[in-house]
Amino acid sequence: MSALDGARVLVTGATGRIGTVAVPHLREAGAHVTTLSNAEHPGLEADRVLVGDTRSQEDVATALDGVDLVVHLAALAHRDIAPPYDVYSTNAVSTFNVLAQAGAAGVSRAVVAGSINAYGLPMNRHEVLPAYFPIDTDIPVDIADWYSLSKHHGESTATMAWRQWGIDVVTLRFPHVHNTEALLAASKGLVDDPQSGIRECWSYLHTLDAARAIELALTANTTGAHAFFLAADETIAPYRTEDLLDAFAPHTPRLRRLPGRQVPIDLTPARTLIGFEAHHPVAVPTLDLPERFR
Repeated sequence: MSALDGARVLVTGATGRIGTVAVPHLREAGAHVTTLSNAEHPGLEADRVLVGDTRSQEDVATALDGVDLVVHLAALAHRDIAPPYDVYSTNAVSTFNVLAQAGAAGVSRAVVAGSINAYGLPMNRHEVLPAYFPIDTDIPVDIADWYSLSKHHGESTATMAWRQWGIDVVTLRFPHVHNTEALLAASKGLVDDPQSGIRECWSYLHTLDAARAIELALTANTTGAHAFFLAADETIAPYRTEDLLDAFAPHTPRLRRLPGRQVPIDLTPARTLIGFEAHHPVAVPTLDLPERFR
């Protein structure tokens, strides 16, 4: 029997890339799922399907009725998907509204879709590199865009909600998340342009693993507000990690060896706090880095 058997779970943003996989996953684990999305989706199946706005106090209050746990996935998920004001305000207000109302209603735990962009570099327009590799939760933050700012502030909101109402929150800093076909296409793009992936540490996660991480975060024995990176153990780039770093970040300190195609992200918190390891790697061949990049 799953620890979620019989639990009543609200999933916001259920019609998004992660939500459409997470909802059936949680239902298979025995959860009774309520969904709140901003549009109808013909394939969405849940115990209660609601259409509304996560910025609306009334819509969120309705969705939270009788709920034990919350999964907050609703967001504008890219810097350039809408005007800056819309991206920031939608994400910041939605996260505040959902966590504040959930906390005040006595919901015990929430899982929030964070982003690797919370540390600022992947979408940064300046010529910046991480302070060191592998990156970890202590990496210095350098934010120069509104999407990253919204995800960074979302983590502060989670801490506030825990301190104010006692709701435990796990924020999962997702990297590029997609299905097998799309991830393989992304890998092929890095064959000729490997440098483009350095600030994301060439990281990725399959949507099936994202759904699993959500389940583990909902049932983990943690208290407080936690935020940490998730990724597959190996990079999506076809080249060895240390060769890539030698070529594109030769002066950036390395805290340890990174053999093979090991992703240059410290995944220890994901393993220790929620017991997560990726189970769905994509089959990327390991190639020698061409001389033109060295």
